[in-house]
This record gives sequence, C-alpha cells and structure tokens, in this order.
Amino acid sequence: MMDKAGGVEGQSVHPGKYSRVERERRFLLASPPNPSIVTVTRVITDRYVNGTRLRLRRADFADGRCELKLTQKVPVLLSGAIQGLITNTYLSPAEYDVLASLPATMLSKTRFSVPPLGVDVFDGRLQGLVLGEAEFTTDEEVQAFVPPAECVAEVTDDARFAGGCLVQASRQELLGWLAKYGIRPQT
Repeated sequence: MMDKAGGVEGQSVHPGKYSRVERERRFLLASPPNPSIVTVTRVITDRYVNGTRLRLRRADFADGRCELKLTQKVPVLLSGAIQGLITNTYLSPAEYDVLASLPATMLSKTRFSVPPLGVDVFDGRLQGLVLGEAEFTTDEEVQAFVPPAECVAEVTDDARFAGGCLVQASRQELLGWLAKYGIRPQT
C-alpha cells in the first residue's frame, strides 16, 4: 500500500549500491530566466507510471541530443533538502518505447540551466509555474547555499511542488497554490 508521500508504508529507506541520497532545494520564480544567461536548454516529457514510484523521462536537448531514463524516487517524510533516495537507469530508444507503453500520467516542461539552478518552465495546465531547483552532494553544501535574488519563495518543504504531486494537479489547484505565494500567472 502506498503512503501519502508515494512511499510504501512500513518500508525503510536505505542508501545502497544503486541508489543515492537526493538533496535538492526548490524555489518559485515569478518568470522564466533571461535567455542570455541560459547555458543549456532541454524539453522534458515525464511519464509518471501509474501506481508506482517510477518516472520515465525523455529530455530533448537544443543541440539535438536525446536522453532517456527511468528513475525511481523513494521519498522520506522529513523536512529539508534530503528528498529521499533516487536511482537512475539510462535507456536505449527500444527500452524507452517498451516502458512508454505502461499507463502513466504525463507532465511537460522546458528546463533551462542557469547555474546554480535548473529552472523548469511548465507547459499545459501547469503553464505559469516556474520552479528552480538546486542539487547538492553534501549537507554542508545545502546549508551554505544562498538562493539567487530571482527566487520568490522556497518550496522545498511544500510537497505540492514535487513532480509526483504536480502531475496530478489541476489548473485551478495550481493557481491557488501560486496565489498563496503572491504569484499570479496570466491565464
């Protein structure tokens, strides 16, 4: 049985040989980044496989490259930058096609690399949502991080802004969440 955070009830989380601890902080931004400061752009389509903790991702880069991967995220029910454990498996196009046949809920966005953030500008019913993420390898890096001035609010501990929740959000829910942070996207 799945718990509210997408984890399996009663299951403990232990880093292992194939997974790593995911440390990230998330921030709302009022607008997309200025194109002049973007270092890499990619269009991402995420397929959250129904009834699982699995995400199938296709990332199409501006230079024509395509990255395909299967990710498992095992969340922890703690506040702060440690999100849980993450395992990535890179796929061939044939492997991706097989897994893409599974029932899933989709989410699409464009990711702009603007160091130190990856900035996601969402499409479809999530249009107007601009989320910045910073990833870290150590707890010390997390503590030392100072968010850029364009960050409106930190939403690291607001589970509504995690991909697994966003993929299920309606347009009206999103607009309500953003309004609580003083963000009113054009509709």
